[in-house]
Amino acid sequence: MLKKIESSSSRKGAKKEEKVKVIAELRAKYPFKILLKIAGISRSVYYYYIDKKDIDEKNKDIIEKIKEIYYANKGRYGYRRVTLELKNQGFNINHKKVQRLMKKFNLQSIIRKKRKYSSYKGQVGKIADNHIKRDFEATAPNQKWFTDVTEFNLRGEKLYLSPILDAYGRYIVSYDISRSPNLEQINHMLNLALKENENYENLIFHSDQGWQYQHYSYQKRLKEKKITQSMSRKGNSLDNGLMECFFGLLKSEMFYEQEEKYKTLEELKEAIENYIYYYNNKRIKEKLKGLTPAS
Repeated sequence: MLKKIESSSSRKGAKKEEKVKVIAELRAKYPFKILLKIAGISRSVYYYYIDKKDIDEKNKDIIEKIKEIYYANKGRYGYRRVTLELKNQGFNINHKKVQRLMKKFNLQSIIRKKRKYSSYKGQVGKIADNHIKRDFEATAPNQKWFTDVTEFNLRGEKLYLSPILDAYGRYIVSYDISRSPNLEQINHMLNLALKENENYENLIFHSDQGWQYQHYSYQKRLKEKKITQSMSRKGNSLDNGLMECFFGLLKSEMFYEQEEKYKTLEELKEAIENYIYYYNNKRIKEKLKGLTPAS
């Protein structure tokens, strides 16, 4: 039996974990000191790996649950959001422990990239004042809405997404997906969001200075509903930070470095629609203490 540990020790590239495993198997039959000497490892190293194994066994259930949450959300959750979901499921665990375990098993969340498309084409209509002034908080629905347009470039073919995001809960109120960023798209998105008998007198609707939002027909519709129009300062994307954040999240989680899996624009359109449903109804948010935007 000693040949087993001698083989482990002499084998080129043999890991310490393998040697420790062999020693643990033989310890009941042979002197511990001799086994350590043959393996060429110290007592402290032996106990380090034994303790590490015990910890892994102890964390087996939580590790499996972390992996389940991570893969169910397609790698979109970092350790903080995984921790929230674990707590939602009844686990009492510290976020630092989740971070350590995710790092150990290389469960890394997707990194966001910056977007490039801009709808600004100069002043073609009336520019509204910035009433938001980077105050993105709301105490109830229909106090602050945000909108913008983002481009998806799939091997030279393009789709444009135009959503409305409510600051309260950060949920998507309505959206339109089009092959061109035109006025019809913006008006359709707006009509989907506005309810016939809803009171919008206290609503501020913020956008950048894109030509669509300067258009007479768009501004006329807002006035009809007594909605206050607000616009970012020129070239100041942080003034519309909530939309920038949503677009970055959306693209990093379902588009960037995944373009190859979409064979057609129709497949991409369906994936965007599915993601928005997921975002509103499934994806928990730290700011909402583990709830989803639609909760």
